[in-house]
Amino acid sequence: MSVLEALRVAWSGLAANRLRSGLTMLGILIGVGAVILLVAVGNGASAAVQQQIQALGSNLIVVFPGSATSGGVQQGFGSASTLTMADVQALQNRQNAPDVAAAIPNTQGRAQVTYASQNWATSLTGTTQDFPSVRNYQVAEGQFFSANQVAADAKVVVLGATVAQNLFPGGQDPIGQSVFINRQAFQVIGVLAPKGTSGFTNQDDFVAVPITSAWAYLLGGRNTNVQQIYVEARSQQAMQAAQSEVTDTLLQTHHISDPSQADFQVLNQADILNTASQATQILTILLGAIAAISLVVGGIGIMNIMLVTVTERTREIGIRKAIGARRSDVLLQFLIESMFLSAVGGVLGIVVGALGAAILPHLITGLTTVVSLPSVLLAFGVSVGIGLFFGIYPANRAARLNPIEALRYE
Repeated sequence: MSVLEALRVAWSGLAANRLRSGLTMLGILIGVGAVILLVAVGNGASAAVQQQIQALGSNLIVVFPGSATSGGVQQGFGSASTLTMADVQALQNRQNAPDVAAAIPNTQGRAQVTYASQNWATSLTGTTQDFPSVRNYQVAEGQFFSANQVAADAKVVVLGATVAQNLFPGGQDPIGQSVFINRQAFQVIGVLAPKGTSGFTNQDDFVAVPITSAWAYLLGGRNTNVQQIYVEARSQQAMQAAQSEVTDTLLQTHHISDPSQADFQVLNQADILNTASQATQILTILLGAIAAISLVVGGIGIMNIMLVTVTERTREIGIRKAIGARRSDVLLQFLIESMFLSAVGGVLGIVVGALGAAILPHLITGLTTVVSLPSVLLAFGVSVGIGLFFGIYPANRAARLNPIEALRYE
């Protein structure tokens, strides 16, 4: 029997039980759709993290303070206060770090900003005049604060685009207005151009003030330590050299001779990106593996239905073998039926998964999905393979039927 003839016979057999065939394909459809959708969510999370890291700045190196220990338990990098403005000034010295273009301190906190009857809770960034160039921000209105204003503890503030829109609705001009940050009056001197949302992080929802003003007026005067230092290398090619210079300079300023005892950590964008990519890759694999379980369940459903079909069509199989059908013909017929169920279910699953990936970001704010061709091909290939694997036993069982016994079957 030719393949075309086997396809025709298989189609007529499946069409005779449309509802059962449709429900069997539904299991594969759900499995393939779930794999594509969940892998798309994982890929989207990975893309969002990469975008967020790249949005930090160009040729960026980040210095974190060391780890604090409490009760014998290490709290992790960033929990201690080991970075100071003296470290920033040492990195700005071209003799110490010739491959460093700029270095800025960063200290953060929460801010309740009010203007007239409007108020907005946002994040506070204390930094210096080089913040826009290092962190790739553009000033849309007004200007950023100067080195003199940083040195003078000036009570001036630059608003992120989101903060400006919420405090000054209706196109009001914020420049020159006085806003209250944690009950302290600050004059608005600039508004940053929007950078947009990266993943679940709104890069425009913050206010920037001179770091000296943040220490003096907004952070309770607790300390004058720096939470991070952002360093911009002169070029992409100079990243490794700049990182080495940063490490050597800080070891000298901290009077540490053994690099393994450093009370800080230096990471460049590539390091951060690799670490984040590994984490999101594990997440994507986990999500895909969970969804793949439903594919296996769908395959078991195919085997169950094919076994029922073999039982129902025992007499038909006996008649076909009695008039000359070979064992291979019967085997091919039932294998084609099982693979047809899985293939059609896989195609419909691809459609459902792609539609779900397109719709889901509109339902969940901040969620990004990316459908990748390898995940689609893999899901479809696995669905067809499952149809073949779980169809072999029922097909082989049908092919081994004794025609005499099959003809007797009622």
